[in-house]
Amino acid sequence: MICQKFCVALLHWEFTYLITAFNVAYPVTPWRFKLSCMPPNTTYDFLLPTGILKNASDVNQHYEAIEAKFNSSSTYFSNLSSKTTFNCCFWSEEDKTCSVQADVMEGKAFVSTVNSLVFQQIGANWNIQCWMKEDLELFICSMESLFKNSSETYDLKVHLLYVLPEVLEESPLVPQKGSFLTVPCNCSVHDSCECHVPVLTAKLNHTLLMYWKITSGGVIFQSPVMSVQPINVVKPDPPLGLHMEITDAGNLRISWSSPTLVPFQLQYQVKYSENSSKNMRKADEMVSATSLLVDSVLPGSSYEVQVRGRRLDGPGLWSDWSTPLIFTTQDVIYFPPKILTSVGSNVSFHCIYKNENEIVSSKKIVWWMNLAEKIPQSQYNVMGDHVSKVTFPNLNATTPRGKFTYDAVYCCSEHACHHRYAELYVIDVNINISCETDGYLTKMTCRWSTNAIQSLMGSTLQLRYHRSSLYCSDVPSIPPTSESKDCRLQRDGFYECVFQPIFLLSGYTMWIRISHSLGSLNSPPTCIVPDSVVKPLPPSSVKVEITVKIGVLKISWKKPVFPENNLKFQIRYGLSGKEVQWKMYEVHDAKSNSASVLVPDLCAIYAVQVRCKRLDGLGYWSNWSSPAYTVVTDIKVPTRGPEIWRIINEDTTKKERNVTLLWKPLMKNDSLCSVRKYVVKHHTSLNGTWSEDVGNHTQFTFLWTEQAHSVTVLAVNSIGASFVNFNLTFSWPMSKVNTVQSLSAYPLNSSCVILSWKLSPSDFSLMYFITEWKILNEDSETKWLRIPSSVKKYYIHDHFIPIEKYQFSLYPVFMEGVGKPKIINSFTQDDIEKHQNDAGLYVIVPIIISSSILLLGTLLISHQRMKKMFWEDVPNPKNCSWAQGLNFQKRTDIL
Repeated sequence: MICQKFCVALLHWEFTYLITAFNVAYPVTPWRFKLSCMPPNTTYDFLLPTGILKNASDVNQHYEAIEAKFNSSSTYFSNLSSKTTFNCCFWSEEDKTCSVQADVMEGKAFVSTVNSLVFQQIGANWNIQCWMKEDLELFICSMESLFKNSSETYDLKVHLLYVLPEVLEESPLVPQKGSFLTVPCNCSVHDSCECHVPVLTAKLNHTLLMYWKITSGGVIFQSPVMSVQPINVVKPDPPLGLHMEITDAGNLRISWSSPTLVPFQLQYQVKYSENSSKNMRKADEMVSATSLLVDSVLPGSSYEVQVRGRRLDGPGLWSDWSTPLIFTTQDVIYFPPKILTSVGSNVSFHCIYKNENEIVSSKKIVWWMNLAEKIPQSQYNVMGDHVSKVTFPNLNATTPRGKFTYDAVYCCSEHACHHRYAELYVIDVNINISCETDGYLTKMTCRWSTNAIQSLMGSTLQLRYHRSSLYCSDVPSIPPTSESKDCRLQRDGFYECVFQPIFLLSGYTMWIRISHSLGSLNSPPTCIVPDSVVKPLPPSSVKVEITVKIGVLKISWKKPVFPENNLKFQIRYGLSGKEVQWKMYEVHDAKSNSASVLVPDLCAIYAVQVRCKRLDGLGYWSNWSSPAYTVVTDIKVPTRGPEIWRIINEDTTKKERNVTLLWKPLMKNDSLCSVRKYVVKHHTSLNGTWSEDVGNHTQFTFLWTEQAHSVTVLAVNSIGASFVNFNLTFSWPMSKVNTVQSLSAYPLNSSCVILSWKLSPSDFSLMYFITEWKILNEDSETKWLRIPSSVKKYYIHDHFIPIEKYQFSLYPVFMEGVGKPKIINSFTQDDIEKHQNDAGLYVIVPIIISSSILLLGTLLISHQRMKKMFWEDVPNPKNCSWAQGLNFQKRTDIL
């Protein structure tokens, strides 16, 4: 314990030493100091008061006498009376003098200065050190006992009494005893105690006053008052994150992290040792930065490093040493070991090669890429006796090979390669940044994507920008100062950043920074002026109408308020439907807000949209406006009424016939352009003529009661009713007229049936035929067609099922009424066989024609060969006299 040795001599004494008022306090230093206390035999007989000069021999004799007197401390202290005053003082290794405060008989105090050697040799001594923790919230003082003898243990209690005045004074007076606060100290079994005093951050520069009170075995010791400003004795925590690496220049970089809580800059002491086969050295250096470079690094060397720190520009304590870190260099040193660069750049690697404890000469080093391609010697450089350099110019992007996203660069001797290699990452950083200013000119949205570049694991991408005061330079470059912009990833894979508010005429230089542990890369910068990338709002109040008889779309719109530049407009139009086939039309007149476009169909509904863009070509097209549609307007009355037919349901018991009229809706070319309703006009001999409005229905049922009943269906639009219409007369006598002599039906294929018939002579005027067909044996829909009267054969196009039986009916329609139909319930066999024969002929005739063409070609080829053979047998007139003058070409023509 702290006081054990001293308390042995003071056993069974009940003595109290009380502090009196002083005008000064001992200043606490950042280093260790001592507290020494000694009870004299007689009052001040061993002190050397200030101003009393003695020679050195007298002083030494006096010290020797006192030391002899204190040889047995237990005997000496046992003879002390309870009124003995202990003389205590503080001193340090830097200052050997000790200021002693003593009480005289009359109770007055004075201070004498003596050499601390007296207390150090024969007094009671304690080592004391105080410091402020790095968190700047706790002040700590540690006391360690230095008694020489200890044989018994007594109860030990140590307290630190302190006061932190509100007013900051240069030389504070000691306050009254009652104003001190007391904190108990924690004493361990190793003769040391530690006391904690809480300090507010706002009072770090105030003067803290304190003194020690030590109690053991009933004896109380009390130190003089100490003073300290906590900010002057801060003890930082040891540096963190100690790290060693080989730099790009081939040096060893020792780096660490500074404590983050201290409010001032630190200085650091670095001690390291190097152990290699050729060198052994130790070093101790002071630096103010958080790193240190060690040169002359060799392969296969081992380094051990520790760092500590203290305040740079004022008093303070050294921190504890950091945990030792050991770093061993490899047999092949690459510097840099890894390079991250962009496409088109030039980079270099250096290496030192150690092979079997011998460093290879730089002239004997060769370089390989991926152990598959030897790098040409023209790219080598000798940088020293042992340092070789290789340079890669105008690099291309690295091609990933499986999980490897880099190229391996090997430094080798002439005969062998070490398994270690350097890594080369080459990335294409051409990232396109596109921006768009909204139509209100309040914000600019920029987008960019990384899909076009190779992603590097562990890298982060950030948009950086710099805004110039006005416009952009011709060649944008990355400025020294920039800001970052928060960009968010969208569902389409693009990052999106919003600038708001914006300066329309300022130049925004932007680029993407790719940050990685290997370094940072920047994409080529681009400069954008918000005013030049405006996407206007779409035109509003778009209206469109179609002129009657001319066929012109008249389109009008309102120009958006922003931007104020001249705009051009683009119109797209097309027939309204699910998939509109758009046609484009452009208007370059900035003052125009309307256009006319010719269209062929007057009765169609057209959809029209308009968009705009700056006339000078800058910026973007706006979105298309909301579509506007034309309203169909009738041109004139329908050209004709619909074709009509009927279904007759006869009730034999009531002798009534219900007739259901059927008709097909008119097409646009007949209705011109729409049909609002249909009107059925009736005419009978008894009831005369009347009309019935059936609306948009396509069938109408009425009661047929007379011998003859004529009906006409009119088509009505917004202009009027059709003039040309189809009439149908229902006549009981005419229904028995039989003019269709025969009817046959032949299925040409599953979608077509040929219908043919023969007629008997008749005295009635035939207008047209109506044919009906339906599937037998089921309640299927009856289909019908109108056939001209001059036709004797007709092709019916429909979906026919071969396995089903069909019924075909042919009705002759006369002006006087509908005649008796001819009905067949199956296809005609004679027609089928005849068609089959015709089909055989259809097959044979093409074969005969093809054979004829082939025979003709063969004859032509044979003819040419005969001419060639003949000409080869004809003698040359130049060589043969008898052949001169003969025309052989004429003979070949005959052939």
